[in-house]
Amino acid sequence: MNPARAIALKLASVALFVAMSALIKATADHVPPGEAVFFRSFFAIPVILAWLAWQGALADGLRTRNPVGHLWRGLVGGTAMGLMFAGLGLLPLPEVTAIGYAAPLLVVIFAAMFLGERVRLFRLSAVGLGLVGVLVVLSPRLSAFGSDAMNAREALGAVVVLGGATCAALAQVFVRKLVATERTSAIVFWFSVTASVLSLATVPFGWVVPSAPEAAMLVLAGLLGGLAQICLTSAYRFAEAAVVAPFDYASMLLALAVGYIVFDEAPTPVMLAGASLVIAAGVFIIWRERRLGLERGRARKGMTPQG
Repeated sequence: MNPARAIALKLASVALFVAMSALIKATADHVPPGEAVFFRSFFAIPVILAWLAWQGALADGLRTRNPVGHLWRGLVGGTAMGLMFAGLGLLPLPEVTAIGYAAPLLVVIFAAMFLGERVRLFRLSAVGLGLVGVLVVLSPRLSAFGSDAMNAREALGAVVVLGGATCAALAQVFVRKLVATERTSAIVFWFSVTASVLSLATVPFGWVVPSAPEAAMLVLAGLLGGLAQICLTSAYRFAEAAVVAPFDYASMLLALAVGYIVFDEAPTPVMLAGASLVIAAGVFIIWRERRLGLERGRARKGMTPQG
């Protein structure tokens, strides 16, 4: 266990994912979301393969016992990615980040529905608080339906990003099933492969030939996405999830900075208030899970025969 290294890797992954999102956003006015998904997924594959080769795990790391599970995860996860990328072209980066925080909250609900996980009152209350925060972020956008074209575009963006967060939560449910039989490296690799192939189905809906700067940004987004995934995966090898997970919310600070400096996007008080509620709910859930984990650990030690 090395908490300092775990936190550093987690913060690196957060920074890389925000940089990746900024690159996708910079091309979103011209490049369709499905095409962006292809670049993000396809150019992550060489990074993942190089990482596995460096670890000496290239042969075993890609084996799978559940190809159908990977296909479903790729379909749902690729859809989530496409919706999020579409949202980046319609909404400010910090707002997309804030709405995206709904995903871990929805995972709690979906895990109870589809995996039979027990959800206690504390977690349900925290999820409720977080969803209220999401509604606060969404409220100015949803009230704009039927008004002028710009407001209607932003309202559509809010719905699209919320749909992306929902699909991302469902993808996490598939991942929880996959980890029972699959290596993390296989889950990461086959997701990139599946998303790359499935994204080609969007070619008839208007792919474009990107300019040289756009192509460079899209390729870089894929490379950064693959590197971010490796940092994220590695972070959880050196510390418990309860130690690492809260640093995910550093993405809001980075998104605010990048949005303001690069895209001239100033956050609204309503967005900041809603994001604060969502972040608080997420931290409460992580804290509660850590407490329960410690209690279960003490209970197991108490049942261990002494002598």
